[in-house]
Amino acid sequence: MLSPSQEDYLEEIFRISQSGETIRVTDIAACLGVSLPSVTSALKRLSEASYIKYRPYRDIILTEKGKELGKFLVERNSIIQHFLKLIDSRCNVAAEAEAMEHYLSLPTLEAIINFVRFTEKNPLWLQEYKHFVKNNSQA
Repeated sequence: MLSPSQEDYLEEIFRISQSGETIRVTDIAACLGVSLPSVTSALKRLSEASYIKYRPYRDIILTEKGKELGKFLVERNSIIQHFLKLIDSRCNVAAEAEAMEHYLSLPTLEAIINFVRFTEKNPLWLQEYKHFVKNNSQA
């Protein structure tokens, strides 16, 4: 099982891989705002866990296991951001999703996914909810 920090690294590696560009230590460091030694350390751990193939000064390559989990991590972040927007959360959506994503259980994530899907298929219900929030706001 990966730590939240390791999940962040794998998620970012997957995102970079989707652009078709070579995955570099400097790109990961820039995206996550961390030092190069921190990235190198994380890459070694991800490589040992068979999520990536990593050798210093070479391309970083996602394994099938890494691609599968990376895709899940990106989708999880996306669905949480979508959920926060649907409920009209007045927060920094990206930061809030980042804070939430590592600590939600799979059943809770599945409930959020079902809620998002339900609201997409029932737009009138969503309008009623937003009207309720607007008229009952405590802020």
